[in-house]
Amino acid sequence: MATHRQLVESGISNGVDPPPRPWHKIQGTNDATTLWYAVLRRKERGVFIGALVLRHSDHYTSLIDRGWEEVAPEEVTPPGAEPSTPAPSPWSEGYQG
Repeated sequence: MATHRQLVESGISNGVDPPPRPWHKIQGTNDATTLWYAVLRRKERGVFIGALVLRHSDHYTSLIDRGWEEVAPEEVTPPGAEPSTPAPSPWSEGYQG
């Protein structure tokens, strides 16, 4: 799983056309924050499918109960890339917002 910006920066996508398979856009808001949203994935027929869901919602609970797993923000990177560094939050060590 990777953000659109990460796919463009890594050369996987050109930023204009949809990314090539097996990449597929997850439907969701463009300004999602991991404070309110979670990235979930599940392996189907050998590939991961993903979803962006509101935390603490019935939908989130339903997906977790059906075997989906949450992806840590730092794991959202294209293949072969270094783990990303999530933006600091009020709960981050040393945060000075």
